[in-house]
Amino acid sequence: MSFARERAIEIGRASIHVAEAGDPGAHPIVLVHGNPDSHHVWTDVVARLAPRFRCIAPDLPGFGASRAPRDVDFAFERQGELVAELLDALALDRVDLVVHDIGAAFGVAFATANAARVRTLTIFNTSLFPHHFWARVWQTRGLGELAMMLGTRRLFVGQLRRGSPRMPRAYADHAYDTFGRDAKRAALRWYRTMRRELDGWDARFRDATAAVPTQVVWGDLDPFVPIANADRFGAPVRHVADCGHWVMAEDPALAADAIAALVQSNKRSDR
Repeated sequence: MSFARERAIEIGRASIHVAEAGDPGAHPIVLVHGNPDSHHVWTDVVARLAPRFRCIAPDLPGFGASRAPRDVDFAFERQGELVAELLDALALDRVDLVVHDIGAAFGVAFATANAARVRTLTIFNTSLFPHHFWARVWQTRGLGELAMMLGTRRLFVGQLRRGSPRMPRAYADHAYDTFGRDAKRAALRWYRTMRRELDGWDARFRDATAAVPTQVVWGDLDPFVPIANADRFGAPVRHVADCGHWVMAEDPALAADAIAALVQSNKRSDR
C-alpha cells in the first residue's frame, strides 16, 4: 500500500479523509480524484512520487472514507472554497495540484480564485459540466437513484473498463467495493448541481491562471468526455493514444512522470 498515513479533517459539517505518503517535510503534491473513485485511484502513481515528494490525496466529501451531510453544497465556487479550507487545515500555503474528472471542478474553482496558491496544475480527463450518458441518467431524479440502486458489479466494472480498457480488474473491483451509499448520494448531488455550464468559466480560469504552469494529460480513448475538452484549459495537452478516462490507473508510470516533470521544472522554495 502506498499511503503511510491517514487522518480525518473536519471541514464545516464534512469529515474529509486524507491519505498521505512520502516525507512530511518534502515538496507537497495534492491529488484529487474523480467519480466513482477515492484516493485509492492514485495508489500506483503515489508509489512512484512518494520517494521524492509529500503526496496528499483527500477523499472528496461523501466519497471513500469521507463523510458529508446530505445537503452538502457542491456549487462551483464552494468546491474551490472546500479545497482552500482543506489546505488551510493542512497548513499548506502553496501546492502542486493534480486533478481528475469531477475532482477537476474542485481544482479549477480553487485555482481560479486562488491562483497564487498553485505552483503547478496537472489536469487529467474531465468535463466540469458533464453531459455523457451516465451524467444524464444521474441528473434525472428518480432515474438516477434507480440506476445507482440497480448497478451490479458486472455493470460497474464493465463501464470502468470500457472507459479505460487497460484498467486493472483489481482496481475496478476495489472501486465498486468502496462506492457505497454515501458516495452514490454525493455523486448524484454533484452531477445535479453541475448540470448547467457556467458561462465563461474557462475564460476566467485561463485569465486567473495565466502565470501558473499547467498541463493537460488526456487519454484519447475516453468514451465519456469529448477530446475537444482537453483544449478548454489553455494549456499544453499531452495526448495518450492508448489510454482512456483513467490514465493514472492504466499507465501510472506515465502519469507519475508527467506530474513529476512539471513539478521539478518549476520547483522552488517558498516555505
